[in-house]
Amino acid sequence: MGNSYAGQLQATRFEEVLHNSIEASLRSNTIIPRPVFSQLYLETEQPLAHDGRTENDDEDDEEGSESNSPPIPYQMKPPPEGCCTTDGFCQAGRDLRLSSLASDSLDVAPGFMLVGIKSPSLPETLLVCAVDRRFLPDERGRNALLGFSGNCMGCGEKGFRYFTEFSNHINLKLSSQPKKQKHLRYHLYRNNQGVLVKGATISWRGHDGRMRHIGSILTEGQVTTEEQPPNLATQTPGSYTVGSHVDPAGLPQIADLPQSLPNGNHAVPSITQPPPNQSGPGRTSVIGIHANAGPPKKRHKGWSPESSASSVSESTLKTLPSSSAVSSTVTNGSRPEPAALLGSSQCSSTPLSSPAPSVTVPNQLLHTCRLQPVIFKGHGPLPQLTGNVSEVLVSSLLQSCYLSSQALPRVYQHYGPSPIQPLSTEMQILLTIYYLVQLGPDQVPLIEDLEQIFMRSWRESHLSEIRQYQQPQTPATQGRHYAIETPSTLPGLPQHLCLPHQSQQPVTSSQLPWLAQLAASSCGEAVVVLGEHIRSLAQGLQQTFTKLMEGQLENTNYVVLIVTAPGQETQSCVVVTGKHQCRALAEGMFSPSEGLKEINHQLSTGVGQELIHFCNSLGQDGDMDSILDSATAESSEPSPVFSSQESPEDRNLKSTHSSKDSQSPKERASSPKETCSEYSVEWREVRPIQLAVARKLLSHVCAIADSSTQNLDLGSFDRVSFLILVPPSEVTFQQTVLHLRSSGVLQDLGNLDQESVSQREAEHYVVKMDQSAQARIDSLIQEAHSNTYTLYILVHDHAHWDISSASYSSSDSGLGLVDQLLNSRQVRDAPNILILHVTSFPFTLQTQYTRISPYNEIHWPSAFSNDVDLYHEKTRYFGVSELLESTRSGSSLPLMRHDSSFESMASALEERFPKLHSVVIRTTVLIQHYCVALMAASGRIGGSHSLHKHTSVETLEIVQALLTAAQQCPAHHGHMVLLRIPSLALAAWAHRRLSRVRRQLGLEESFEIILGNPNQALIIGQIFTDQIKTWLQIQDSDWIPHTYLELEALPCILILSGAEPLGESLPRSLKYCDLRVISCSYLHRTTLEQELGLAAYLVRQESQPPHNPGPGSDLLESDAEKLSSTDNEEEEAQENDDSPLSSSQQPQSCPDSGALDALPSQSSTVPNAQKGSVDAVQSSSQSQPPFQSQLSSQSFPHPQPVPHLQTQTQVQTHPQAQPTSQLHPQPQIQSQTQPSSQTLPQPQSLSQVQPNPQTQPLPTSQSRRQHSKSTSSGSLSPRSSSPHLSCSWARGVSRPPSVLLPRALYDIITASDSSGLPRCTSFLPHMSVAWASSFRPLLSKMMTCTEQSLYYRQWTVPHSYHMDSSNRTEGRSDNFHPRRLLLSGPPQVGKTGAYLHFLGILSRMLIRLMEVDIYDEEDINYSAQAEGVQYHSLNATWPNPDIMRTMPFDYTIHDPKYDDISAVYSPGYRPSAEGNAVRQEDVYLRRRTSRIKLSKYAAYNTYHHCEQCHQYLGFNPRYQMYESTLHAFTFTHLLLGEEIQLYFIIPKSKEHYFSFSQPGGQLESMRLPLISDWSPDSIKSPIFTPTTGRHEHGLFNLYHAMDGASHLHILVIKEYEMAVYKKYWPNHIMLVLPTIFNGAGIGAAHFLIKELSYHNLELERSRRLEGGGPAGDVWPFVILADDSCVMFNAVDRDAPIGPTEHAVSLKQVLQHMEACPDLAQFGLCGIRKWSSRGLTGNRQREPFSRGHLHDFLLLNVDQSQNIQYDQNRFTCHDVDFTLRLHSAGMLVCRFNSFSVMKKQIAIGGYRTFIIKTKMTDVPTSVGPSQYVCAPDSKHLFLATPAQLLLEKYLHHTSQKLFPLSTKNYTHPVLSVDCYFNLGPEVTVCFVSSRPHSVNISTTGMLFSGLLLCFTDSFVTAGFLKKFTFLKGATLCVISADRSSLRQTVSRLELEEEWRFRLSDEFQTANAKEDRPLFFLTGKHI
Repeated sequence: MGNSYAGQLQATRFEEVLHNSIEASLRSNTIIPRPVFSQLYLETEQPLAHDGRTENDDEDDEEGSESNSPPIPYQMKPPPEGCCTTDGFCQAGRDLRLSSLASDSLDVAPGFMLVGIKSPSLPETLLVCAVDRRFLPDERGRNALLGFSGNCMGCGEKGFRYFTEFSNHINLKLSSQPKKQKHLRYHLYRNNQGVLVKGATISWRGHDGRMRHIGSILTEGQVTTEEQPPNLATQTPGSYTVGSHVDPAGLPQIADLPQSLPNGNHAVPSITQPPPNQSGPGRTSVIGIHANAGPPKKRHKGWSPESSASSVSESTLKTLPSSSAVSSTVTNGSRPEPAALLGSSQCSSTPLSSPAPSVTVPNQLLHTCRLQPVIFKGHGPLPQLTGNVSEVLVSSLLQSCYLSSQALPRVYQHYGPSPIQPLSTEMQILLTIYYLVQLGPDQVPLIEDLEQIFMRSWRESHLSEIRQYQQPQTPATQGRHYAIETPSTLPGLPQHLCLPHQSQQPVTSSQLPWLAQLAASSCGEAVVVLGEHIRSLAQGLQQTFTKLMEGQLENTNYVVLIVTAPGQETQSCVVVTGKHQCRALAEGMFSPSEGLKEINHQLSTGVGQELIHFCNSLGQDGDMDSILDSATAESSEPSPVFSSQESPEDRNLKSTHSSKDSQSPKERASSPKETCSEYSVEWREVRPIQLAVARKLLSHVCAIADSSTQNLDLGSFDRVSFLILVPPSEVTFQQTVLHLRSSGVLQDLGNLDQESVSQREAEHYVVKMDQSAQARIDSLIQEAHSNTYTLYILVHDHAHWDISSASYSSSDSGLGLVDQLLNSRQVRDAPNILILHVTSFPFTLQTQYTRISPYNEIHWPSAFSNDVDLYHEKTRYFGVSELLESTRSGSSLPLMRHDSSFESMASALEERFPKLHSVVIRTTVLIQHYCVALMAASGRIGGSHSLHKHTSVETLEIVQALLTAAQQCPAHHGHMVLLRIPSLALAAWAHRRLSRVRRQLGLEESFEIILGNPNQALIIGQIFTDQIKTWLQIQDSDWIPHTYLELEALPCILILSGAEPLGESLPRSLKYCDLRVISCSYLHRTTLEQELGLAAYLVRQESQPPHNPGPGSDLLESDAEKLSSTDNEEEEAQENDDSPLSSSQQPQSCPDSGALDALPSQSSTVPNAQKGSVDAVQSSSQSQPPFQSQLSSQSFPHPQPVPHLQTQTQVQTHPQAQPTSQLHPQPQIQSQTQPSSQTLPQPQSLSQVQPNPQTQPLPTSQSRRQHSKSTSSGSLSPRSSSPHLSCSWARGVSRPPSVLLPRALYDIITASDSSGLPRCTSFLPHMSVAWASSFRPLLSKMMTCTEQSLYYRQWTVPHSYHMDSSNRTEGRSDNFHPRRLLLSGPPQVGKTGAYLHFLGILSRMLIRLMEVDIYDEEDINYSAQAEGVQYHSLNATWPNPDIMRTMPFDYTIHDPKYDDISAVYSPGYRPSAEGNAVRQEDVYLRRRTSRIKLSKYAAYNTYHHCEQCHQYLGFNPRYQMYESTLHAFTFTHLLLGEEIQLYFIIPKSKEHYFSFSQPGGQLESMRLPLISDWSPDSIKSPIFTPTTGRHEHGLFNLYHAMDGASHLHILVIKEYEMAVYKKYWPNHIMLVLPTIFNGAGIGAAHFLIKELSYHNLELERSRRLEGGGPAGDVWPFVILADDSCVMFNAVDRDAPIGPTEHAVSLKQVLQHMEACPDLAQFGLCGIRKWSSRGLTGNRQREPFSRGHLHDFLLLNVDQSQNIQYDQNRFTCHDVDFTLRLHSAGMLVCRFNSFSVMKKQIAIGGYRTFIIKTKMTDVPTSVGPSQYVCAPDSKHLFLATPAQLLLEKYLHHTSQKLFPLSTKNYTHPVLSVDCYFNLGPEVTVCFVSSRPHSVNISTTGMLFSGLLLCFTDSFVTAGFLKKFTFLKGATLCVISADRSSLRQTVSRLELEEEWRFRLSDEFQTANAKEDRPLFFLTGKHI
């Protein structure tokens, strides 16, 4: 591997070890030879010097002088007389030169290699010789044996043992000491033409320092493949010769065969088993030779393997805790197939090709061999099986693995002829054998492991080429994940495997059989290869069957058949003959449902009865049933649940509360005094992290709505409805209903009141996915179709449960419903249905064909970052990863463990009953253990000590904890034990069996036994129901618990059945999770993790997870002293023997050790002092035959250092101390054995037992009893200082449950792959998906949830029966459903609470979206006197112009937005005493608003986009973006004195509203309708909306407001905002104001709209005249609308409760106003502003009124032709315009029957002008007094329009300017021809100077001031003399410049009545270039 050129010879160590093994076996008569793979893989670590060299590297020492010291003079031995001395020839005179021998056929002895020798006298050529390859190094310069063995290729002389001797023979003629390292320079090999050529350099000791440096790095730490530079790929063992060996049995030599030169072929694998003191994954070791061990320095004739600790050195390898001595299951890097075990698909045995000879299966095969062989198809067709075929299973899974590993990924085929080739057939067979050889006796082959072996081998043989292809294609973000990953270590996985390059010769079929036999020879009879003497697979199978029947394969697990014939393809198959393996593979061939059916069949036919009878027998102790019957007869009275071994002292200790214990639960429930202060139920609380997840869900929904895809229009929904789909489990259903009722979601949705959420109402929102779901979802689809304004959320909880395709599922199976309902077209296409999948195992839905976008995935966040609590939770989640961590932590008993004694009993019975399913056997054994444990712990069976040996320690502990827990709490709270039995029939049997035993023992009231059947409701006894009601304080007499959560603190055994858990949550009182009988056959990630997820737990945050429990923490009852020999018994002797601690570690002491040392040591070494007297256990167990010697070790994969408890104490074991077990008594253990953390008693408990341990040592027996007592009641609570009652439930909630697993699963789950991830994460995610390619990388530990999702999306594909398999064929380009979300989080973490909260906040958000802030202010300035005159009748439809002229004009301003401006004087109005002026302090406060729900006729901003609006808005990618054209429009206006050029932006779709000149397409006019035109679906008046700064927030979407009517809407915008408005409103017509108006106010916009409209009216009249029509008929009205008008209302005066308002469309309002018969007589019409109190009082009774109009105006541009808006105005322009319009005699009418609602928009608008200085753009606080200054003074100039400064100045300083006018309504300021806001304290009297104008009568009025602004010729001195002024009244004259100011004073003869001073002239604070305004003030004389 790693060659940069083809043809380089490489060496491997495999044959070398093989030969050593063979040689040793031939020489040794006394001992079994050391297996080949043990030599290869189980070497100990070689000590290293600082430079990376080994300390005893003799070759280095020998050569050390070569480079540093001068050459030593060397005298060669003189050649014998008469011999040849010619250079290039040997002493026999034969030619040795490569050039001469290149084409000759050379006879190379087996084990030798051709090497080129460099001769100093012949530099141009090489000499050819043959050297034993054991004495040559590998690519790293290591692993060469010392010494030499060579043959001369000239004369053929053999046996040269010294290189000195050999160099003389070949005439090297050296001047220095001959060294093989110096002169054996090159490998030689034959090229494709058969010519011998020079190959790669022999790497002696890694000649350059770089290689040595790499070696030292590899030794010190792990180097991943990604880190290796490409040119250093030679670190891996190369591909060495595998041919040219002679088998000891006499195989023919193969070297002479043509084209089969053996040099250079597949490297043979190497794997290491770490020494027992190694730490585990990722550790690298360099294997070497110990001192005084190994072969002699130079002699190499062979040595006995027992003489050396390690016989050969090994290259640098990564190691992992795989084991060949222990039956650990295969670890790392696996690939599960649809069923993970190798035989998971039963295939037809019919061959696919031409007929082959058939094979007869012998009769009575199963009966004779007690096994059912499994045949794996391999290469070639399998012969047809005949005869007894039912007793043989055939699987094609191995064949599929072979095929998939030969299908190269497409990426390697894009570049033409690729140098990358797949594995050869021969190599696959060899690798399969290597793998099988490595499997332990109890291990089952896993297809994923073999596939990973193939992949690793293939990758490493093509490393450089793969990198070449992958580097440019690996995205930067995925580089660390998807490039070549670090090879993981598997048992049987060849570690550094090199395959040949294209030019190298592969293993030939003729070499294969003996290579296979060599490989299998190392494992004895475990793997047998039949390949030499069989000519066909049929012959091999027949031989295998024969040997099976004859018992020759009793110790053989696998038979490999290989058929090779010249000119034919190699054929192979594997026959599994191991009992354990056959059973596991056969059961793995069933699908889970088929397996359950088989179990049911066995139970129904009664085949299990014999097993049950067998288990009932307790041997010498009698029959269990008879013992129970006798116990039932004997005990007439119930006794307390005490162990019968208790001493009188113990009973006396308990007598203080024995009376309570003897109460029945019913009596307890009726006794209110017995309460537990620590009991609390917290599952109703919403935790902070759930709130965070709910907000994440909401943000994802908003992201869908905000995207440009228009897939979800949140703005169109006014409410939320939902339906939660749960699996068909009654408990899960009720549990979801319970959460729903307590969450308050139904109240948030407004559906129900708080008190009325009944069970029935909540159940309406949850549906089980069974046949009843069809109708519920159909009705929801109908609802969604009819209620388009409701958003429906379909929550698919536990979404991984049913992912079956509807087309592949039968109706009775209940599967496929999700696909049928949720993936239907109606649901998919409904725009108001959103699907939320919720699951703990998202990878079932993350495939290449997934329907869920990766952007729509929400992953549960980690609550902790670097141990910082991010969400301030009171609890900490403890899940699968934490469980796994507890197995590695070493500080306490692992929470997850297996039960060895149970496993051994089950295994023995599996062999005894080969026809029974293993689950039946294991369940029967387990229930038997529970029954016996109940009998032993109950105290009802006489002499129950003898029962202990018939159960396991684990089971006994579980039962004892269950029985005693309730006694420790005053309220009798206890624990739950979960017993997981997937088969419903077995679970029912177990329930009956345990219930019967409980009844016979009289324990019916001590604990409940619950059968958890998913199809049935929860059933528990009435006394336990009453107990729960008391705890939960429930008064309802009919209440019963429906969920497991409500069983909190109830002592019970829950038998949970069903093929898989269906989302049932368990209470926090769960203490033991017994999974010992779950199936080990279906190794999928989902299957394993959801079973482990049952134990997931929320631990109270106060106590840390139990990785390092200190003295005050609560260990589980007796876990601290638990006998750990129940776990991992096989490892213990080996591990502890090798542990340096067991012999050299001295006990450490610490200051706290006195408390422990003072106790006699017996009490501290009893490992399992549980729930009863230890003495009786010891006495009963001492009579049993001793088992193997066992140390009390821990359940860890490796021996740990002394655990560092907080006491830091080790107890010195007393020599007489004897650790005992109820199952396995052990011999005495010598002192100073390593104590485990479990044998250390809890310091707290000890200190409680012995108050003063330093001074009062107890007698031995008493201390033992005391200690036993303290542990039998569990670790006492830290809160209690004496062993009184305390609630063990309360202690339990701070510690997760313990999990018991089958041994096989435990080994798989606790192993890690190369990335450090748990082994199970690399399994196939689910049985319904498959890997897309075998060439995938492994998951990385560093991957985030999102990266894992992308990994599965890339590397998994759904099977045809997966519901997503049809997704790719539906023809959609994006493939994702746009309204589908996926919420994933670990089991039991709180996902239900999170999504329920999400539904609540989504509903609140929709309501918030459907509501807007509307200005809701009462009209101001109404006179206290009520208006008594009624002008129009209340029901008048339109205003009568004649009546309107009789109505007085209301000068008073009533709009509340103008509550801070000057009042307009009106003769009939008298302000109220307080007035509005006193509210000066409120000016800057927020105006009053109300939240109003949007009606369906609302106007919208750019954030609204519903289906109906798409075309209207023109902003949807589905439609072509609307093109717009820019048209210039020019007209002249006298006031401006110049031509005005405006621009229209007109979308193509709106061009029909305009007329263009025919030849040039120039814009001529905007088309206007005729007065006589009328259409029910159109509006005649063009709508102009001036806007600035509100491109996003302006309400320009009038589609709904117009109710779909066609209308002409024009946005009037400033030039600098043109681009942004065009972007947001591409389908709107824009009128762009000239550049000079960029800084102008609203007056300029209205001025230009009005003048343009009149000019356009004239143009339209001309166009009509040219067309022959009447000119006067053109519609003269336009609408001026504010950009914040959101809704419109009409008054319904006929309502029974009085006048009310209801929402109407703008279309209705405008059509009503436009239909007014006399509309042309009105100059200006408008509507009132809405107020919630607008219809109260008399003032609104008049349907029409004359007065000021604001915000929404219908303007007659024809009538008002001569009255213009003041284009300079910024404020109050509408007041000014209305006053001038009225004074010109025009009718102004307000339609009071309509109102407009104005939305509060805080952004933009014409009122937001910022005063800033000229020097900087930063706004500065400039006071109003600085807005003006004296002319020609040096003043701070402001960068603000002069008119605005003037208006602001007059507003804020008028009290100083007009001192007599302040709060003086009867003496107002006279303002001629204009209205200015002089502040709220000053009243303004408006008069017009125009002749015939309408003015108020001013006769007799005295004015307090005079305001003249830009006076025209109508204002004369005579006009002013009509008015009388107070003495001292103020005059203010405003002009554009100083000269016009003086002219005005002179023309109006003002100096006659007014006094002026030079200091009274001012200008606005503008620079000269900004054209300031000037004004002069004076006083009346």
